[in-house]
Amino acid sequence: MSSMDVPADLPKQPSAAARAGSAATPTLTWVTLALMTTSSVASLRAAPTMAVYGLACVFLYLVPAIVFLLPTALVSAELASGWSGGVYRWVAEGLSKPLGFLAVWCQFAMTIFYYPSLLAFVASTIAYIIDPALASNGLYTAIVIMVLYWTGVWVSSRGTKALAGLASWGLIIGTLIPGTVLVVLGMIFLGQGNPSAAPMTSSHLLPQWTGLASLVLIVNNFLSYSGMEMNAVHVSSLKDPAKEYPKSMFMAVGLVLLIFILPALAISWVVPADQLSLTAGVMQAFDAFFSYFGIGWMTPIAAVMLISASLGGMLTWLAGPSKGLLEISRSEGYLPPFLQKLNKYGIQQNILVTQGVVTSVIALMYAFIPNVSSVYWIFSTITTQVYLIVYLLMFAAAMRLRKRQPDHPRGYRVPAIGLVCTVGLLSSLAALAIGFVPPSQFGTGSVWSYVLMIGGGLTVLGLLIPWAFLRFRKPSWRTAAAESTGGPS
Repeated sequence: MSSMDVPADLPKQPSAAARAGSAATPTLTWVTLALMTTSSVASLRAAPTMAVYGLACVFLYLVPAIVFLLPTALVSAELASGWSGGVYRWVAEGLSKPLGFLAVWCQFAMTIFYYPSLLAFVASTIAYIIDPALASNGLYTAIVIMVLYWTGVWVSSRGTKALAGLASWGLIIGTLIPGTVLVVLGMIFLGQGNPSAAPMTSSHLLPQWTGLASLVLIVNNFLSYSGMEMNAVHVSSLKDPAKEYPKSMFMAVGLVLLIFILPALAISWVVPADQLSLTAGVMQAFDAFFSYFGIGWMTPIAAVMLISASLGGMLTWLAGPSKGLLEISRSEGYLPPFLQKLNKYGIQQNILVTQGVVTSVIALMYAFIPNVSSVYWIFSTITTQVYLIVYLLMFAAAMRLRKRQPDHPRGYRVPAIGLVCTVGLLSSLAALAIGFVPPSQFGTGSVWSYVLMIGGGLTVLGLLIPWAFLRFRKPSWRTAAAESTGGPS
């Protein structure tokens, strides 16, 4: 969501016949699929969050990669190769249709908090072009979030697809090039004998234990790794899925770890942890390196690269999850007719506008809470908590489907699926629990106020609202078009 650039996990996916055809005529190599997956997951936006831990960020990235990233990738591959229709179909088949709606709702709802946190990063990056002091100005951040979001709604509601192509360049423009520059400059900086701002000795490989709060930032990495399931739909396009898909995922995991870890380390070399902003940390590092090497004129260029990639990703995601929710709701009658209406361009404008009103209210919190980094962290955590519900349902559905439909055709089967799903479930539950503990960087704010904000956001957005839609839905909410097609099977 990071890096979640291309929302492929939507209800309209290839039919069984189409998947069988792709299996007969491979269209992807395992290396290509690995690169596609890397581009869907990797991002520089989360780097400052882990840079505060210095060398220990390696440990904090590896742990969720083993217990969450790999199980997610492998399990979603089996589900995608056996059932079209994305997460709704998987959970509906394995558990129940209402839980399938909960899964697709949470996939959509997490974006309500995802956009403010993403656009706060964009706002802080823009500040380094105008005036770096603005990066910590809450009112400025709130204004930028609202202007950019509503501009995105206007573009998406007109059915414009040209700008969505920006997202396909996100890995190169906004991640690989600036990430490589950051790491190379950092290595030259250290090679010239400059001391690292963060200790780089073996005694700092593990995070210093100061209570449970010292490990809380690991939760953010679960969201950083989300999106591995999106490209699982392409598993049947491989020549030998059973052998090539695991190779593809291990390669993708390696590339993702490199993209996440090395820039985070580079930031920690030049920006002291107590001065690091969770929203502007990447630009703080670029600014420090460019100033040191006497090429300060490159700071705006780096900012524009990061901005273009983030906005491209936002435009692609803006219509994606809401479209998935719309299609399911039209066939099953989950949303009232007002939210199902399409404009003349065939876009779910009412959903986007309603989401925009809520996003604007959330954005205003930046103007009224003094510490921008704290607000950013709260929104990122709520986003993670809501999205974890999707993965809990996915792992449970995968185990149930293997037990109830063992002979259903699958292009790929996870070895020891019970163990893999159990690891994924336990790690997701642990992340949910840890998410309620304020990080040590949160400051001296009330612990209970933090718990109430996170718990309130999770309960209202992830549970109460979908329950209300299910509780009060009416048969008349099913559209005539959906009834004629029968809706998703």
